Amino acid sequence: DQGSLDFCLADTAPKILSKPSEASVPVLRLVAKTSLTSPPWPEVKLPDPVEEAKYHAEVVRKVNGLISAGHYGRLFAVVHFASKQWKVTSEDLIMMDNVLEAECGDRIRMEKVLLVGADDFTLVGRPLLGKDLVRVEATVIEKTESWPKVNVRFWRRHNFQRKKIIANPQTVLRINTIEIYPCLS
Repeated sequence: DQGSLDFCLADTAPKILSKPSEASVPVLRLVAKTSLTSPPWPEVKLPDPVEEAKYHAEVVRKVNGLISAGHYGRLFAVVHFASKQWKVTSEDLIMMDNVLEAECGDRIRMEKVLLVGADDFTLVGRPLLGKDLVRVEATVIEKTESWPKVNVRFWRRHNFQRKKIIANPQTVLRINTIEIYPCLS
């Protein structure tokens, strides 16, 4: 038995396909390449798990080596603070429009770090990086109010006008340090 032969009318040249169960017996098929015979998206090849694990271990080893040697350059971080995300580096100033319970001169540790990066690598948290991996510290520099904004309510032809002056509290922080520790796994 030489296998089954499938014949179809097509514009393309015949192709010899082999079945996975019968690798030694080729099957001749005349099939037109259309959207019904093959999917319109490219075929995705999944990586080999062993090779992927080796590659992952090599990348972790290189990043840990860079961190322990201190050859990573200037660090930046994306932190979640006061309901916003801030991209910060060392000695940056952050002005936020809310009240912070800390007093002027107090040091704050920002614990919700989403991402830390350098020249050669970036560590991305899913969703956050661990507290034992990264440390971002800031100091409260100033607690002040914003410039006064005038809120006016006015009804025409009714002799009605109300003015309210609003000044929102603001806090200014200086990012002191962004430190990273070589304990990737």
